[in-house]
Amino acid sequence: MGFCRGLDSPTIVVIFALLFFDCFNFVHGESNGTQNDVTPINHDLYHTWEALLEEIESLVHRHPDRLSMEKISSRNLGYEAQMNVVTYCRNQKDCDSQEKLRILLSFGQHARELITTELALRLLSVLSGEEFLPDVNRSTFYDSLDRLVIKIVPVENLNGRKVVEDGQLCERRNGRGVDLNRNWSVDWGKKEKDYDPNEENPGSSPFSEPETQIMRKLSVSFEPHIWVNVHSGMEALFMPYDHKNTTPDGVPSQTMRSMLKQINHLHLNDHCLVGSGGGSVGYLAHGTATDYMYDVARIPMAFTFEIYGDPKASSKDCFKMFNPVEIATFNRVMNEWSAAFLHMFSIGARSIDKLESKDTNESSSSSGVGGFHNWVSIDDYLNGYLMQRRSRYGKKIEVLDLGVQEIRAYFRLFMLSSVLLIFMFCSRIIKNNRTRPVARR
Repeated sequence: MGFCRGLDSPTIVVIFALLFFDCFNFVHGESNGTQNDVTPINHDLYHTWEALLEEIESLVHRHPDRLSMEKISSRNLGYEAQMNVVTYCRNQKDCDSQEKLRILLSFGQHARELITTELALRLLSVLSGEEFLPDVNRSTFYDSLDRLVIKIVPVENLNGRKVVEDGQLCERRNGRGVDLNRNWSVDWGKKEKDYDPNEENPGSSPFSEPETQIMRKLSVSFEPHIWVNVHSGMEALFMPYDHKNTTPDGVPSQTMRSMLKQINHLHLNDHCLVGSGGGSVGYLAHGTATDYMYDVARIPMAFTFEIYGDPKASSKDCFKMFNPVEIATFNRVMNEWSAAFLHMFSIGARSIDKLESKDTNESSSSSGVGGFHNWVSIDDYLNGYLMQRRSRYGKKIEVLDLGVQEIRAYFRLFMLSSVLLIFMFCSRIIKNNRTRPVARR
């Protein structure tokens, strides 16, 4: 009480107000101090984005006979994105051969999932020959890689990654607040009851984001046989579809599911969920990359791999929820999933051979005008097929680099105008026939 007597009333009020707000923030976990319930990035395990890309670039320079890298940038409405794409091919002179199995892998699409970008680095180290996995026969492994061309995007969402490293550990969107895995055209913009714009903002239109535009062009020019979008948050091996609670019909679906079950059993201790994303997670996702790659880009085998998740972590402790924080768990994730990818590389060629053989038989038996299974919708045509044409000599030609939404609008306007003109022409003919004078005897 002696302390209080020495202070005037306004000072006492200020002190109690400060104490009240400190207690409130502490209870709600909002103190400016470091709290035990929020895990920071462990830089003993995780690279910064700059260090990661520098290490990858050095790896490429040390192995020019196997690895090459290109930097791709795109801009939209003042927002620019840049992406590094690393290509693995054991014989650089033979990389364009149509006999090669082409695989496209994307990591770091969601900014807070740092573990995925570390896996990209590990895979590149193994492919280069600088690192090896236990219980892997090196000669057999490299023989299986002779037929492969693999493109790896180690950090798809670089701008979002910078935001995370600046302290916003729960951010998953890109640099202007768009979820890149909701910005694709298949079922774009549909919102579920639990929609959260801070998590799933789909953007102003499909492919509004430069990152998504780059990935779409890459899928068109590369024409992969296998696509994998790598995420974290849980342990799962997903196949289409994300936007509905079903999987595709027929042999391709059976082949994909068989491959995933085999990988899960041999390398992941059967810990992973296997099936469609929409049917296994408990919620539907609209406008995802994997659904586009399968439905529009017509990639025979399209997957989403979820490589880690801590279900016990607080929803506010995002780094711990999406990334292992202990070295033993970190190494386990790296080793198990590296082995899983290598297994997919080795069996992928055989699986694609089966699918192509099946497609050849079906197309030969159903060729002709009645081949309705080869028809595509106008939206699919504009989103995928119109982006590329192939000449008789097999050269790939980018013929359009315009906004797909604008093209779609103009195309529909053209179709509507054509229908109206045909209707008016037919009406005029009918009217003339009715008013023509009848010859009388």
